Amino acid sequence: MKATLYTDGGARGNPGPAGIGYVLELAKREPISHGEYIGEATNNQAEYQALLAGLARAVAEGVTEIECFLDSELLVKQIGGEYRVKNSQLRPLYDRVCGLVPQFERAEFRHVPREENEKADALVNEALDRALDKG
Repeated sequence: MKATLYTDGGARGNPGPAGIGYVLELAKREPISHGEYIGEATNNQAEYQALLAGLARAVAEGVTEIECFLDSELLVKQIGGEYRVKNSQLRPLYDRVCGLVPQFERAEFRHVPREENEKADALVNEALDRALDKG
């Protein structure tokens, strides 16, 4: 089964309160949208955690081919091997992503401008707004 995944993560402050969001689009099904507050993190940590959550859901849904769209050029280039992962806090997250990728017959990661990732971005902000309004 083929799927398209849009992910985003963000922090208010860097580090600061952080959230993740993803939209998993499956053929002939309603999209699966998820937004979640993850506590304190950097923007890049949140981006990785959003991707991990989306990939894990895709595996659980039986997806075999996935095309992932992220507005984090850093992640796309790290996952593609163009950039090394130098940050010790990002390395375990990167390793977990790399551990999930072989569960797909095909996995592609593409950078898109923020405007093309509006749904995932909105899920991040909604999760942050909910969590921070409770505080």
